[in-house]
Amino acid sequence: MELRHLRYFVAAAEAENVSRAALRLHVSQPALSRQIQDLEEELGLRLFERGPKSVQLTSAGRIFLSEARAVIDRVEEAVKKVRATSGRAEEVHVGYAPSPTVRLLPPALRAFQAAAPKVKIKLHDLSTQEMLAGIREGKLQLAFLVQPNRAMLRGLKFEELARDKMCLAVPPGHRWARTRTLEVRQAAEEPLVVFSKSEYPEYHEYLETVFAAARVKPRIVEELESSASLIAAVESGTGVAVVPESFSCSSGQRLKLIPFLPSPQPLVIGAVWLQKALTVNAEHFLKCAKQSIENQTL
Repeated sequence: MELRHLRYFVAAAEAENVSRAALRLHVSQPALSRQIQDLEEELGLRLFERGPKSVQLTSAGRIFLSEARAVIDRVEEAVKKVRATSGRAEEVHVGYAPSPTVRLLPPALRAFQAAAPKVKIKLHDLSTQEMLAGIREGKLQLAFLVQPNRAMLRGLKFEELARDKMCLAVPPGHRWARTRTLEVRQAAEEPLVVFSKSEYPEYHEYLETVFAAARVKPRIVEELESSASLIAAVESGTGVAVVPESFSCSSGQRLKLIPFLPSPQPLVIGAVWLQKALTVNAEHFLKCAKQSIENQTL
């Protein structure tokens, strides 16, 4: 159980509506519903009675609401006390999307730790919605992710850091495994496994654009929530996947990545933060990330 589970539960209880609570928290409604369901499963109790347009607390939910609020209040008070303590070791909380940032973060972390050994970088593997919400709520100072659409970035600053060519991932025994390049339209011939739309909406927007340009429609057979699940699905023959070239750092020899030719628009990877609110250490870490990209292109 994490603190965000409690915050999500309290927001839904106060709004008596999951959609309104999701809007208030700047997360998607499916993501919020999933977190609440995870909390109920962990507790082994039903916290809400769900209606067509609203949710109502069960008796267990009412008891848990009081305790959850108390926990959140205690945590916030503890944070205030710790921040008021002189000489504390500072932390920079950074959200990241694992696959797109696999080439960027390790060298950035090494460079930053060498320059500022007393400052801790705390990494948080989160969905796009969760990262943007974390930035807005002040829980994250910085996040590295695939560029979201403009509406999602309202009030935030985004800076492009790198572009990643797209490939088709197939298992080593696939009929295309020895092919040097493929066209996007050929990917539509095969069943496609993709990242979850609720977790990675920008990835689905990208796929729609790429396949529309090729005048074909993908045949999506399964949505998955992690890189590990996607690798396993492709490896087992469930389907092929459209992934960035850097995905090879995660998949290794388990999959064959075939570049598209002609190459569709690359995936834009960058950093996002709250406008006019980048701390000195977060700005230093961002500079380390930029330098790591520059070193790789030399």
